[in-house]
Formats: sequence, structure tokens, C-alpha cells
Amino acid sequence: MNLSIPAKLANYIGGSLQAPIDGNYLDNINPATGEVYCQIPDSNTKDVLEAIGAAKAAFPLWSTTTLEDRFKILNKIAELIDANMDALAIAETNDNGKPLWLSSRVDIPRASANFRFFATGIMHFSTEAHNMEDKAINYTLRQPIGVVGCISPWNLPLYLFTWKIAPALAAGNCVIAKPSEVTPATAYLLSHICREAGLPAGVLNIVHGTGQNCGSVIVSHKDIKAISFTGSTRAGKEIAAVAAPMFKKMSLELGGKNPNIIFADCDWDKMMRTTLQSSFSNQGQICLCGSRILIEESIYEKFKNEFIARAKKLTVGDPLDDNSKQGAVVSKLHYEKILACIELAKQEGGKILLGGKAIQLTGRCENGYFIEPTIIEGLGPDCRTNIEEIFGPVVTLQSFVNEEEALMLANYSDYGLSATIWTQDITKANRIAATVQSGIIWINCWLIRDLRTPFGGFKNSGVGREGGWDALRFFTEPKNVCIEL
Repeated sequence: MNLSIPAKLANYIGGSLQAPIDGNYLDNINPATGEVYCQIPDSNTKDVLEAIGAAKAAFPLWSTTTLEDRFKILNKIAELIDANMDALAIAETNDNGKPLWLSSRVDIPRASANFRFFATGIMHFSTEAHNMEDKAINYTLRQPIGVVGCISPWNLPLYLFTWKIAPALAAGNCVIAKPSEVTPATAYLLSHICREAGLPAGVLNIVHGTGQNCGSVIVSHKDIKAISFTGSTRAGKEIAAVAAPMFKKMSLELGGKNPNIIFADCDWDKMMRTTLQSSFSNQGQICLCGSRILIEESIYEKFKNEFIARAKKLTVGDPLDDNSKQGAVVSKLHYEKILACIELAKQEGGKILLGGKAIQLTGRCENGYFIEPTIIEGLGPDCRTNIEEIFGPVVTLQSFVNEEEALMLANYSDYGLSATIWTQDITKANRIAATVQSGIIWINCWLIRDLRTPFGGFKNSGVGREGGWDALRFFTEPKNVCIEL
């Protein structure tokens, strides 16, 4: 198949690619150039209602399709993603601004892995039985919910889009999916792949548009029984306010302000290499990035000097250039937000050790949205820079004198998504891991992900867990059956 991005993207409803009913479109901008390179549907209630109708019509057959048949289709989607790696990677980079090598090595391979994992996982998904001696036997059925809504973010577009869709489909649900209107291209290409793979019409419906005109309809419609959302804590609160009174199931993966805790007894070189990665990967636009670096006081100056020296070597450039280590941030709006956050840090008394400014490239990318990797020190735990999520290539440095202070700083945030701990003392590592208030803890590593493990956060970082059996449990309803002996 020949995947390409047309001048106007289409919704994928009832197995067909179609224009928005009211004929309205939004500009889609390449953040590396600042230029419009296609338009996307500005869908509204009419489009969502048509998608819900298609999903409801498809549900009875899809929900009773054998697990083996579901496996074959979803695994075929994974194979087609792999076969179209180059086209998907360039679309992801043009949409998001990340380096092409990153899209090729991480984003697109993970998208196919998501489909392959859940296609296989549903074949092994089991339930429990309970024998009440000579009285009765209880067994549990896990049945698909019905029509579910999946709303994904712009930072890892296809990666996180498939992370939601794959388990929902594997469990036998029909899906109304909305990708971010900022990065819609690979979701559009996925619709072609699903058709090629033989996914029945109406099982997956992809509706493009804004949160206001499109996402809100998905969240509020009575026939959509569950919402899986990844995005900002602000948007998550709004979704919960609507969905909770309707008693919908919700999985909300929200913001992070993750601590990276570095003790003096760490493996120094590995820690430095990984901390550079965990600070600035994808221009810091990963919810798991360690944006608050906490360093034991005895090694603070050594760390600061070497970290700055290494960060200076992160080449900011054209995402299509293999030598570029940092690409563009995702949009002009986000670019302006990050720069405003850096100005706020200065006003709060922060010292800019590196970066802090926009970069204007020449040639193709002269109008793109590029920001220097930025390192800030001199700010306490209660300042806005260390409390509010920036979601860009910006980190702060804070020192601590002992384990107790490290824990205080780590847990000071209202977020609790992930944390990284660097120490060679395994007893201390386990002690800290048990006490840090985060849903994901990495010890002497970062971003190693086993898809079988639960993914999610504490506090303002979300509600519920995704991944492995947790995702399949979320997208099914348990039913107890009791048989008297």
C-alpha cells in the first residue's frame, strides 16, 4: 500500500474515509517550518453521532468474534505498521517536530508493538473461579463494555493512540477515537492500515477535531460507556466533571512533574547519559521526563558542570537531519507557553545555567518553533517553576543533604507519575522506591517499559492504570456467575 498525506485529511467512520459533514477544516502546521502542510476535519456533534451509530451497529458482531479472529486482524495491523515504517515516521516527524530518527526508532515501532502485544494478550486473558466447597461454584465472565471513547495527546501521537485503541479492540469493544488536532497525520494513515487489515466497518472510528467541538461530545454522549484519556490535568478535571456523574468508566493519564533523585554513590557515567536523555528526549515533551533533578549536595557542583557541558552538545536542528538531537516543539502555542515559563523562572529568582532562549534556524526551518535545552538552578520546591508542568526542554536543579530531604523534595509536587532513583545501594533504592509517591519508579534506568506492567500515576497525575491486564480489565465488565451444587 502507498501511504501519503493528502491536502485534506478525512474522518474514518463506518469503514469509510469521509469529509466532515459541515465541511469545516483546521490548518495542520509543520512545527519545524511553521507552514501549513494539510488540513484536518473540524468535526462536530454530527460527525461524532454518525461514528457512534456505526460503532453501535458493529458491536454485536465484533463483541462475539472469536479471540483468534480478533488476534489475526490486530496482528495484521501490527505487520502493516511495520511494513509502512518509513511513511509513518516521516508523517510523525512532520506533524510533531521530533527528529526523524526518534520517530523511526521509538514511536512507530512502539505503535506496532502495542497492537501485537494486545492481539496476543487477549488470547491469554483469564478469569477466576471460586469453589465454595459443597455449596456452589462462582466464576467470573469478562465481557466488552460496548462503545468506548479513546482520546490521545500530541506528544507521542501514534504511540499513545494505539496504546488505547489496541486493548479496547482486543477486548471486543467498538471505539470512537480522537487524536490530537495538533498531530493527526499518523492516525489518518492508521485508518488506511485498518481497512487493509480487514478490520470490520464501524469497529474503529477515527474522528478528527478539537476538544471543544469533538472531544466534548465523545465524553458526554450517553452511549459511550468508558473514556480513556491522556492529556493535561486541566482537561482531565473537565472530563471527570462530565463523565463521573454519568457513571462512566474512566482512565485518565494526566500530567507529571517527575523527580530524578541522584545520590553520590550512583554509577556516574550511566547516570549522566541517562539523565540527559530523561531531561530532553522529544524536546522534554514526554510525560515521564525527569523535569526536577535532585542531586546530593556533595556531588552537586560536579553534576552541574558536567550536565551543562553535555547538554551544550545537544544539536538543535532540522528534524529531518540525522545529526539533530533536538527538533521543534509541537506548536506555536506551546512554544510561547514554554518561553513564558522560562521568563517566570527568571522572575522567581531562577538562574539560567544554559539555554533559556528560542533558536531561529536558517533555510527550511527558519520559521520553526525551536527552543534551546534549558537548565535552571536557584529555585525552591514551592515556586511555580517546580510545581507546574512545563512539558518542554526545561529542567531545574535542586540539592539535598540526606535521604529525608530528598524524599521531601520528591514528594512536594501535586503530581505523582514517575520518579527515577540513582544509587548503587539496593537497600536504599528499595526504601526510597517504596516511599516516593509516584506510580512508576525507575532505579538506575529510565523509560524501560514492560507492556505487561501497570502504567499510571498518583495524585494529580491521573486515575486508573493502563497496560497489560489492567488495560484489558478496564475495557471489560466483570460478571460473577454463581452455580449452586
